[in-house]
Amino acid sequence: MTDMTGKTAIITGASRGIGEATARHLASLGANVVLAARSEGNITRIANEIGDRALAVPCDVSVYTEVEALMTRTIAQFGSIDLLVNNAGLIDPIARIEDSDPEAWSHIVDVNFKGVYYAYRTAIPQMLKQGGGTVINISSGAATGALEGWSHYCSTKAAVLSLTKCGHKEFGDKGIRVIGLSPGTVATEMQVQIKASGINPVSQLDPEVHIPPNYVAKAIAFLTTDKADDFLGTDFTLKTNEERALAGLPPVGR
Repeated sequence: MTDMTGKTAIITGASRGIGEATARHLASLGANVVLAARSEGNITRIANEIGDRALAVPCDVSVYTEVEALMTRTIAQFGSIDLLVNNAGLIDPIARIEDSDPEAWSHIVDVNFKGVYYAYRTAIPQMLKQGGGTVINISSGAATGALEGWSHYCSTKAAVLSLTKCGHKEFGDKGIRVIGLSPGTVATEMQVQIKASGINPVSQLDPEVHIPPNYVAKAIAFLTTDKADDFLGTDFTLKTNEERALAGLPPVGR
């Protein structure tokens, strides 16, 4: 198992699902974990359950000053930012372009895309100062494909993949590791929303095919190691048996 003792990880969207599972798993590996989300009650409860090495920071990633404050509090509490997991993301409301609400569509852009940029902008200076760090951007197959009703999600995930490439290009030779993680479908609230939409084939999937959030958490821990260096600047996927084996996960379908 990866030893993260003394390392500090920030996880956005940490109030449930992938974010919660990641915070709990990284803490079990010895990391200090900072849980960031809009749901103050949830992240406070989770942080209390994890213990003294967990810090809950209410944060809306679509607001630059709040992301900036997140980084400041993390440094004040733990002294470093060794891992940033850009997990916060939205897909609802799902709608075809002609039926979409411009304000809601734009909010997805603010959270899914600009939120990642804001986190880059505020965390990377500290990583440069301390001589390194890892950034993991939660991606999706939607980053390279088009799905009906998902114009907001597909385009923002494509933008995040571009940020992953740009981050690696600009900081890869400065000790900062930037990598994306495309987990496939995960048993979270997002899949409930997708199912309810009834739009495109993903909404028709049997819930039993979705992987549990802790698979993603374990993959994130793997991506912090040099064994994942071949994937820097791109998306690592959990949709193939080869990549799952590298991350120590069961084969597809198990």
